[in-house]
Amino acid sequence: MNCLRPARASYCGLVWKEIMPTDIIMPQMGESIVEGTITKWLKKPGDKVQRDEPLFEISTDKVDAEIPAPASGVLREIKVSEGTTVGVNTVVGTIATDGEASATPTKAAPAAAPAAAKREEKKEDKKADQVGRPSPSSTPAPATPQPAAPRDEEEETRSSPLVRKIAREHNVSLSQISGTGLGGRITKQDITSFIERLSSAPATSGSAAANSTASASAEARPAAPSALAPYPGDLVPMTNMRKIIAQRMIESRRTSAHVHCMYEVDFSRIVSLRNKQKAGFEQRHGVRLTFMPFFVRAAIIALQQWPIINASLEGDNVHYHRNINLGIAVALDWGLIVPVLKNAGDLNFLGLQRGITDLGERARNKKLKPEDVEGSTFTVTNPGQFGAVFGLPIINQPNSAIMGVGGITKQPLVVTDKEGNDSIAIRSVVHLTLGYDHRLIDGAVADQFMALVKKTLESWSEEVG
Repeated sequence: MNCLRPARASYCGLVWKEIMPTDIIMPQMGESIVEGTITKWLKKPGDKVQRDEPLFEISTDKVDAEIPAPASGVLREIKVSEGTTVGVNTVVGTIATDGEASATPTKAAPAAAPAAAKREEKKEDKKADQVGRPSPSSTPAPATPQPAAPRDEEEETRSSPLVRKIAREHNVSLSQISGTGLGGRITKQDITSFIERLSSAPATSGSAAANSTASASAEARPAAPSALAPYPGDLVPMTNMRKIIAQRMIESRRTSAHVHCMYEVDFSRIVSLRNKQKAGFEQRHGVRLTFMPFFVRAAIIALQQWPIINASLEGDNVHYHRNINLGIAVALDWGLIVPVLKNAGDLNFLGLQRGITDLGERARNKKLKPEDVEGSTFTVTNPGQFGAVFGLPIINQPNSAIMGVGGITKQPLVVTDKEGNDSIAIRSVVHLTLGYDHRLIDGAVADQFMALVKKTLESWSEEVG
């Protein structure tokens, strides 16, 4: 029987179909996003995946997000390793669909192999025999430094395309280098340091050169950490998110003339109200009652009274924003992000609580979209949740102001009754800080803004729902 394997034909009784694997694409997370970094693969090649199941995590200059699988099947190949940055629409892996997996025959090949296949096997065996048998006239070549690794070996080594390019240019095998990056990743500094050590070694020939290369490689492994850091400890590259945070904080400091004012607020009325309402609030609305919407609502009332706090500078112009889009800073295990509650001035108290809860949960679960972190006009940050009395927050550009919420503590305060009599009482106290851009906002305006926030909180009368 002589049966070859043509496309869309039978192969000794088995039907073959041209079923192509599904490409996994680096998505474009917003119009301005041109690239993304794969921070973690959640599946390994060979693992089964379901459509829309989280497959890998990416980091962009806007958000960190989980990317779902585009199809059900088996993760066939990972083309882009963790820590690598690639452009949008790049194929980063493939999924073998159920149809493709079932189309692959599991039977052994027929006993009677096609004659053409036998002839090819003989040719290959002959070539291999000729290659393996040295020529009588050949002489052993002098030992030379180990050549650059083949491409498949390079891909298996945790490194970036830039590192592999440098290795090829200098004829260096990446297997000789011990990576000091995250997860043993070979960094640019690792390979450049290794090349410098090789070039500084005395030039030799023959086997001595090979021994020199080997010794340099052996020295490189323990010496790499001390060469990179003068003090003991781990040297770990910054994550993409941390790089962006660092860049934006420096830019904000250089851009805005930062000034801060702090106000002490008697928060006892709201603490008592929340303690009475929180159980029923959660039963009625399915969401926990927190302190944050109280601060946000007080800020909104003051922003409506003092719109310059909600404005931003654009060149020599002042842009008074029509809507109040509140950025709510969310602390994550891997950094900080500021999702935006759009049109917050149009929401009632319940709407504020639901919006704040939703943004926080999606930020922590990496479900935010680029539009969720764009367009803020004023920001609220809450270092007090970790016990800070107050902070001096950096302005979230292009905002002109940011309000920091300190911790709520019990303190002795002088309390004046309606008759003007003073007494000392234990009260719940919170310290609020406003960081503002003095290029646009005067101190008197900032103080009047905060005075209204303080008054709203201390005399709270709004229904919480």
